[in-house]
Amino acid sequence: MRQVGGECGAGSSKSELELILVGSCLGMDECLAPRNLYIPRSRWTLAIRLVSCRKETHDMDSRESVGPWSRETSPWAQAVLFLPEASDYIAPDGQTSLQLAEPLSTSPFVKGLQEAAREHSVAIHVGIHHREEGQDQSKRILNRALYITANGDINDATTYDKLHVFDYGSLKESATVQPGTSLTAPFDSPIGRIGSLICFDLRFPEAGLALAQPGPHSAWKNKPAQIITYPSAFTLRTGAAHWETLLRARAIETQSYVIAAAQVGRHNEKRASWGQSIVADPWGNVVLKLKGVKEGEPQGTAEDGAEGEIGFVDIDLEHLDKVRREMPLQRRIDVYPEL
Repeated sequence: MRQVGGECGAGSSKSELELILVGSCLGMDECLAPRNLYIPRSRWTLAIRLVSCRKETHDMDSRESVGPWSRETSPWAQAVLFLPEASDYIAPDGQTSLQLAEPLSTSPFVKGLQEAAREHSVAIHVGIHHREEGQDQSKRILNRALYITANGDINDATTYDKLHVFDYGSLKESATVQPGTSLTAPFDSPIGRIGSLICFDLRFPEAGLALAQPGPHSAWKNKPAQIITYPSAFTLRTGAAHWETLLRARAIETQSYVIAAAQVGRHNEKRASWGQSIVADPWGNVVLKLKGVKEGEPQGTAEDGAEGEIGFVDIDLEHLDKVRREMPLQRRIDVYPEL
């Protein structure tokens, strides 16, 4: 594991299998992402290189350049970049969120990421809002995790829609987001087989177990997930109380790498996110933790240095196999239901 401040990959060497975790833009309501891509009201803690902050505007089609994404293509060939939940935007209210959501085919955010993936030959895992083609703006949208290949392709078979929507206090995700209806089968990536989940799914261990420890009747019983993702935007209260504990628990019980790219800092007057993007290994060790909000800061101000923070983690599949081999989890599906 390496954790670096400043520009992505400067002076670093990379192993054959590696995920790249890059800190991001804080303190402004609008940010520019790689490849001239505009993102309103969103903050990343795992992103692509350095994201530049811009002054306020609501032009979703703005393409002002922020410069090159990486110094060269070759170091990224065996890597995946992980971005948080709702990387396209976090709106101040439900109506605005419904208005901003677009289909994948027309989303400038998604198209920009596809272009970046192709240009730099790097796969990207990212959380977005998605509206079905032709759907009225008053209808609920989907909270979706996409996997974009290094060729810039998106396959429906690697797309996941959040199963468990978050209704807590004044936050009522169910008012604007339609829950997904199924898990997505684990799929191959340059760093291992990925099982996609999102944020509040973290509180439901059954989903992760079904992906990484499937029963004998599962469609992916011979190809279980080796990596579980939880792109997230945890609240300040729930993040402080449960974030790291839940992630380590999911890693231990699934014997998988858990990768949680997290939003950080204040998005608008109504929303702030806990941050502390984490990678935990199959033994439950936290092998990377990026910065979060300032301790004791009720407004959710991000820690100094969170902007531009970069992390690199080597994925050791031999370690994963060793953990699963030496501590086999033999489920008693004769006593309780198969997952």
